[in-house]
Amino acid sequence: MKTSELNGKALEPTSNTPQDAPETVGSLSDDFSHALTSARVACYDDFRSAPRVTEIAPNTTAEFIESLASTIYTQAQQTGGSIPYTVIREVSENFIHARFCEIVVSIYDGGNTIRFSDQGPGIPQKEKAQMPGFSSATDPMKRYIRGVGSGLPLVKEYLSFSHGRITIEDNLRAGAVVTISVAPGQDRSPSKRHTSTPQRNDSTPRLTDREKDILRLLMQEGSLRLTDIKNDLGLSPSTAHRTLGNLEEAGLVESVGKMRCLTDFGLGIAEDLF
Repeated sequence: MKTSELNGKALEPTSNTPQDAPETVGSLSDDFSHALTSARVACYDDFRSAPRVTEIAPNTTAEFIESLASTIYTQAQQTGGSIPYTVIREVSENFIHARFCEIVVSIYDGGNTIRFSDQGPGIPQKEKAQMPGFSSATDPMKRYIRGVGSGLPLVKEYLSFSHGRITIEDNLRAGAVVTISVAPGQDRSPSKRHTSTPQRNDSTPRLTDREKDILRLLMQEGSLRLTDIKNDLGLSPSTAHRTLGNLEEAGLVESVGKMRCLTDFGLGIAEDLF
């Protein structure tokens, strides 16, 4: 990756003209195994000065997505943002539908707003793209993403509980612009903390290593579905469900819709442990 200074301001979306769409074949190998062009991440302190621009070099598709998502997350966190990695990763993976064509990611509002733009074929049915089960993923893409139409719906669900929002718009000439944002200063947990949660004791509850792993994961990510916790920690469904149940009974974890997050009590315990 290389960093440089560029003049200009964050991309502003406007109407899309499909017939003007540029050729995207050269941005991704025919078998989807390699991203063939660079992506750029622009981090703004404010709009009165040029952003710091980091270039993500071409690489294998898996490494390219990982490098892009990690760079965005790190830079957003360094400027004070609170959007978790899992949300950033989901939107970054969505670039495969644009064949990684002319990717520009803009970070601003102290890291709490991230705009993902490309010049691919665009997203004609924007509402359906945010609903579970609607997907345009092909077999080659499914080697690198789930391809079941769950990515943007997960992002939307997290942001709705975090007082944030997601918007999908058309880019200037062709392609899509996905913007995710949370209100500055909001807790990373998607819930409004329950005042009825047990108060912290002076001593830390006795926890198994598995329970500690879940607390650490939720402290890092803010909120996750049971499936995400199971997959991230390599647990069986029954083990994940039973362990989360124990943590909920102890007042350390709570459910908000399909998401699990730390209570105030749980967050305090996690901070003491880690």
